[in-house]
Amino acid sequence: MTITPPPTAQGLTTEDQAQFRLAVGPSGRLIGIDAGTKTLGLALSDVRRTIASPLETIRRTKFTADAMRLFAIAAEHEVAGLILGLPRNLDGTEGPRAQATRALARNFNKMSPLPVLLWDERLTTAEAERMLIAADQSRKRRAEVIDKLAATIILQSALDRLNQAT
Repeated sequence: MTITPPPTAQGLTTEDQAQFRLAVGPSGRLIGIDAGTKTLGLALSDVRRTIASPLETIRRTKFTADAMRLFAIAAEHEVAGLILGLPRNLDGTEGPRAQATRALARNFNKMSPLPVLLWDERLTTAEAERMLIAADQSRKRRAEVIDKLAATIILQSALDRLNQAT
């Protein structure tokens, strides 16, 4: 009789930039994610990891369906890793949304080998809203693009920091 060990997480979740850089290697696209309760806003980097661009908004339904869509997009764009916005409170503490985001990362790890970098995203949605208002976007248009713009801000700030360290 053989004993099979329980399945373990395939991927890695970290807040350590150096560990993430080692896991993703020197090149390849990254996806930035702004995880809300109703949507997942996505942004995509270029292969050299210098520019973040808005990509798509996934309307959340069931976790497995949402994750499968995300991983299909990641495969299509040959993504090396994920940058997941971690919504900390202004004082740096973590509330229920941050806990839900950490759980989301753990669940991604169970389904995919892609490494996940948790990235402090304080005020990114507010910044995205201000940018859209300054661009004179209608309320309806802002609602359509706010999540992927917030994901772009998250991803660009992570790219900037990751590139400084190299």
